[in-house]
Amino acid sequence: MGEALKDILDSVARGVFPPPDGRTTVVPQASHRDAGVLAFTAHAVVFTDEDPEWVRRTLAGVDSDALSAPMNPRFLAALMDRTGRSNETIDLLAVASPLQGDPPLTLTPVDDPGHHRIARAHKHRDDVRVWAADGGVLILGRGVAGRLEAAVEVTEAVRHRGLGRALASAARQLSGGEPVWAQLAPGNARSVRAFQAAGFVPVGGEALLLAP
Repeated sequence: MGEALKDILDSVARGVFPPPDGRTTVVPQASHRDAGVLAFTAHAVVFTDEDPEWVRRTLAGVDSDALSAPMNPRFLAALMDRTGRSNETIDLLAVASPLQGDPPLTLTPVDDPGHHRIARAHKHRDDVRVWAADGGVLILGRGVAGRLEAAVEVTEAVRHRGLGRALASAARQLSGGEPVWAQLAPGNARSVRAFQAAGFVPVGGEALLLAP
């Protein structure tokens, strides 16, 4: 196929999606750390260094609709068994364009490896940058195929005051002029609403397989 994972993600960030033809594209991993499955409208992308023919045979053997097979638990389990990787959840994948100007809230750069979100970010991302606000944390780092990914944390005491939305919006202003991605657990409705309110647009689903 010759198309790289980064090319696909860059196109999606511009609003150009894989064709909704019901097919599954298999591309190599962009790094050893990240393998997985992306689900777009009527098109899936499996990024793995495993044999593409094995991927297609395994998908064909999944007892589900062909459109659903790449995200079917049986296929994901087979891929994890073959690669020795693990998966935590299937995320909603969203992206936003950069914003000009400075964030409208006070953000202080921090480096606290003991914070669970910061520790997780260093495990899954490169070039991690962290800012603290009053009651919240904003994290930016390079994740899948080098894309810039944002995550926020808001303490319970200050919830429902718009801080999550403000932090997500600040990520767009601190991005250095490139798109910002977010992986959101679908069940975390507050986080999904905050990122959508900050201008992040849902573009698909993602099952990230983590190396041991």
